[in-house]
Amino acid sequence: MDKKLLTPGPLTTSYSTKEAMLHDWGSRDKEFINLNHSIRKSLVKLIDGEDNYQCVPMQGSGTFAVESMISSLTPKNSEILILINGAYGHRMKKICNYLNRNSIDYTVEEDKIHDLKKIENIIDTNKNLTHILAVYCETTSGILNPIKDIADLAVKKNLSLLIDAMSAFGALPLSSKKIKFDALAASSNKCLEGVPGVGFVLVENSVIKNAQGNCHSLSLDLYDQWHSMELNKQWRFTPPTHVLAAFHQALKEHEREGGIEGRYKRYSNNCKIICEGMKDIGFKQLLPDELQAPIIITFMQPSNFDFDKFYDALSQKNFLIYPGKLTVAETFRIGCIGNLNHKDMNDTVFAIKEVLTELQMNIKYI
Repeated sequence: MDKKLLTPGPLTTSYSTKEAMLHDWGSRDKEFINLNHSIRKSLVKLIDGEDNYQCVPMQGSGTFAVESMISSLTPKNSEILILINGAYGHRMKKICNYLNRNSIDYTVEEDKIHDLKKIENIIDTNKNLTHILAVYCETTSGILNPIKDIADLAVKKNLSLLIDAMSAFGALPLSSKKIKFDALAASSNKCLEGVPGVGFVLVENSVIKNAQGNCHSLSLDLYDQWHSMELNKQWRFTPPTHVLAAFHQALKEHEREGGIEGRYKRYSNNCKIICEGMKDIGFKQLLPDELQAPIIITFMQPSNFDFDKFYDALSQKNFLIYPGKLTVAETFRIGCIGNLNHKDMNDTVFAIKEVLTELQMNIKYI
């Protein structure tokens, strides 16, 4: 049996999603072309974006999609505000530095959200700003950022909003009819429960049509990828066919579960079980409930804690968790996404209790 992946991705996937990768596909064959078209159509539908948005898939991990989005949709003379409260905001800043895009950032600690009034003051002080880059759910801590408020402010100030929706897409609401954005980037192997290897960008029609010539890279050129698919429905370069076949199956299962609402319900229940179980054991959660997204939960490491021993012992019981990524405190993380349910979460809590007993670890915080 595969180990249960209580991580932010790659994730535990269904047997039928894995099974979809057992077949070979011709990348220029009509069946594969139809499969690819179906994926693109399904993803646009998830944001209520029919007729107004385009889906452009891109080979690689989620970071490939984010870099493709930023490099292709921000002209070289852009002035960009980056909202940072974790590693993935910092990664967008690093991408802008590589691209020589002019940017400023508003950085807060990883367990805090941005002050909307402060964002507005920054915009008013920097009159040449053209874009805002924001992370919906920052995987560093699991914090839920106020993306609708940020989007409303971008509309008010006539700025283009680009969203890293990596850990949110497919489980947290993001309707283009309620939240205005020019583009978002996400990937197959998060809340949509596919396997790693393909990301995608959902971009408003006029924005992608005016993106020609922005990108620094042939491989990551979102406009060129979109234009090619519009001409012949084919990828420019060899597509990850097996990954896309698994993604196609995963999207079917997402729809059968009830789409975004159904997945949010299961993940929220998973999150509740883990949070309550860990609290009963004695662990402290980093975030208050109102800031905690039901994606990944950060716990403070006790003062007498040996994470490596704890991790290895849990792994031997077939549960994989994640180390912390904070600068503000020593932490570890437990994910509640993927093809996992209430039984898996309860089993995880039980296994953690067993491990603490076996390792003679008593939870203490100084």
